Amino acid sequence: MKKSRIIIIVVLCVGILVGGYTYWLNNNSDLSSENVELTKVQQLITKDLETNYPKTPREVIKMYSEIISCFYNEEYTEKELEALVDQTLLLMDEELAANNPKAEYFKAVKEEILEYESAERTIVSYTLPSSNEVQYRTVDDRECAYVETSYFIKEKSSYEKTYQTYVVRKDTDGQWKILVFYKTEGETSDEQ
Repeated sequence: MKKSRIIIIVVLCVGILVGGYTYWLNNNSDLSSENVELTKVQQLITKDLETNYPKTPREVIKMYSEIISCFYNEEYTEKELEALVDQTLLLMDEELAANNPKAEYFKAVKEEILEYESAERTIVSYTLPSSNEVQYRTVDDRECAYVETSYFIKEKSSYEKTYQTYVVRKDTDGQWKILVFYKTEGETSDEQ
């Protein structure tokens, strides 16, 4: 009788300890997940492009536009800027990446960021074409897509809209990569 009471007490104590520990873990994980909010920059640099690469030309340009918007609009550390540059290089076709070695590209990006800062220029927003408006062509037996994107830019107290055409090409792994981009004339209207 005495042994069975001891066993019951030990089982109850173990149950209380396990239950209390489980309760503590659940409450602490809830608290920590509420307090952790990634910045826009951190969201972009933690995106694993090796396993979760954008599926369409439009999605590639959307990711690229998000990154360049961060270049000019967000606060970040030098290390985070370098990680953003690494992400842009992963979006580039091998030819474009070869023409933009990381060290040189990083330096050029920093210079352009300083130029934007001194001109008090930011990217307010950007507009991508609908999926139906992306133009597809075959160039030298490779699939290419043309994505015209507009950027609404604020400089001091004035605004302007610029247009950029991105040519993305499907690589041997079936991923769309930025081959080239250039400024274009967009549609104009009295409402702009």
